[in-house]
Amino acid sequence: MNTSVRVRLMTRSDLDFADSLRAAAGWNQTRADWERFLATEPAGCFLAECDGQPAGTATTTVYSDELAWIGMMLVHPDCRRRGVGQALLERCLHSLRDRRIRCIKLDATPLGQPLYEKSGFRAEWSLARWEGTTPRGPSAPRAEGVVLRPWSASDFNALIALDEEAFGVSRWRVLWSLSQASHRALVHQSPRGEITGFGMIRAGSRAAYLGPVVANSLAAATALVSALLAEAPTARVFWDVPDQNKGAVALAQQLGFGLQRPLVRMFVGENSRPGDPQKQFALAGPEVG
Repeated sequence: MNTSVRVRLMTRSDLDFADSLRAAAGWNQTRADWERFLATEPAGCFLAECDGQPAGTATTTVYSDELAWIGMMLVHPDCRRRGVGQALLERCLHSLRDRRIRCIKLDATPLGQPLYEKSGFRAEWSLARWEGTTPRGPSAPRAEGVVLRPWSASDFNALIALDEEAFGVSRWRVLWSLSQASHRALVHQSPRGEITGFGMIRAGSRAAYLGPVVANSLAAATALVSALLAEAPTARVFWDVPDQNKGAVALAQQLGFGLQRPLVRMFVGENSRPGDPQKQFALAGPEVG
C-alpha cells in the first residue's frame, strides 16, 4: 500500500487530537502539558498526517546549543508501520540540527528504541518508572536546622546552578514553567542557609507525577520526597528514577513503590554535558528529561 506521510507544525487546533492520542497510549501527560510544549517551542512541535488524516505527534525542547530533547513521539495504532514515526523523528532531527544543537536526547520505551537506534541514537543510561501510593504516617525526620519551604523567585539562581550540575545544562525555562504548573514545589535549605535540593509534584491524567527532585545528598532528597508525597494531589503516584542512582531506587522501594516499566535515555551527537544522575532523584518526565 502506498502511503503519503506529511509532517507539519502543530497548532492549537491539533491539541484535541494530540491529547486523544496520548490518552489512547495510556500516558500520564495532560492537555495543559501540550499547551506548555507548544508555548515553549512553537516551531518545534510537529504533527504527522497519513493520507491527509492526523496520525502522530512529536515535540522538541531546546535547552541550549549544547542540548535539546525529543518527546511525545506518538503514532496512531492504525498508522503504525507506515513510516509515520520515522518521518516525525527525521523532522525533529532536521529542525534541531538546523539550529546547530550539539546533542539530542530522548527517553525511549522498549517499543521505540529500535527506531531511534536506526537514526544513530545510543543508550546513555537506563531508568525506570516506579508506581505507588502516597505513604501513610509521619514524614521522614529532618536534621536539626534543615528547612523545607516553598520555593520563591529569589531562590531561582541557586536552584538553576544546582540543577545544571545534575542535568548538565540550564533548563531554567522548563523548571520555571513546571513550578508554575506544580501542585507543590519545595526547596531544601541547610542550617547554613544553602539550598541543597529542590523538588516538585504535579497532577497527571492517570497519577500524580513526582519530579524533578534534585539534591546534593540522599538525606536532602529523602526529606523532599517525603514532604512532596505527603501533599500529592492524588493517592496514585508515578516516579521516574535513574537505575544507577541506587539511593533513589532504594528509597522508592522503601516507600512501597513498585517497578512499572523500564526506559532508556538515548542520545545522538556530542554528549559533552552529561550531568550527574547521582543528583537526580526524580526526573522531570520522559518528554523533557
